Amino acid sequence: MRSRYRTALFLLPAGAWFFAMLVLPLVVVFVFSFGERGPAGGYVPAFTFDNFLNLGARWAAFKNTMIMAPLGTLACLLIAYPLAYFLAVRASPTWRTLLLILVIVPFWTSILIRSYAWIYLLGGQGLPSLLEALGLGNPRLINTPFAVLVGIVYGYLPLMVFPIFVSLERLDKRLLEAASDLGAPPMNTFLTVTLPLSMPGVATGCMLVFILLMGEFLIPAMLGGGKVFFIGNALVDLFLQSRNWAFGSAVAVALVLVMVITVTVYMHLTRRWSGGRDDVSLM
Repeated sequence: MRSRYRTALFLLPAGAWFFAMLVLPLVVVFVFSFGERGPAGGYVPAFTFDNFLNLGARWAAFKNTMIMAPLGTLACLLIAYPLAYFLAVRASPTWRTLLLILVIVPFWTSILIRSYAWIYLLGGQGLPSLLEALGLGNPRLINTPFAVLVGIVYGYLPLMVFPIFVSLERLDKRLLEAASDLGAPPMNTFLTVTLPLSMPGVATGCMLVFILLMGEFLIPAMLGGGKVFFIGNALVDLFLQSRNWAFGSAVAVALVLVMVITVTVYMHLTRRWSGGRDDVSLM
């Protein structure tokens, strides 16, 4: 009994922080979602389902998010895995440290500054001008889904690299040597040994990037020019511009439900893939 009290005492600060910073805001948003917009904006207490019935008005934001978030996650994975593999398996310790620092460097500056840089690179004076000079036409790159995808990959790539890198670095190299000694071709070794053992890092990186992309608003706003609208942009508009807190809360609740369903399906599929092992998880 004394041990239980001691454990509860140690968990009390973290539990109180978790309750105050996560649970209470979610409760407030949930309550607001059943209210109404006041005459001057904000929130008026009520109990109505009209906000949820009107979610179709923001269908474009939901659709763009549900398309671009998985697509951005896949793009990050396709670029991050070869890089992480090279860093963990092929690079020497000296080059590995240097390259890891280069991967971290983008986090040293604000995402706002980096997005402005991509506005210039993808705008009329950047890459389109270079393509025109090479006789390849003058395509419109800025304010398109392509520009948003480029910003997503640039901004979220490190979050995909590091979990995969950790999984590959912990890989027992003797397994690769054994496969080679038994005559397995390099591709077969990769598909049957390296890739399955690195799946925990792949799953963690995918969920980190996907969850954050579901709430992203800055990259679509700056590189999409208002033409590629995410749920995050809809929430900014509803809370800060339209001041329709009730409807914005309903959209936020719907987003949370989508994320809960996504994470639940992910956990089920991951556990099924791992055969019930506990070493494959979100974090």
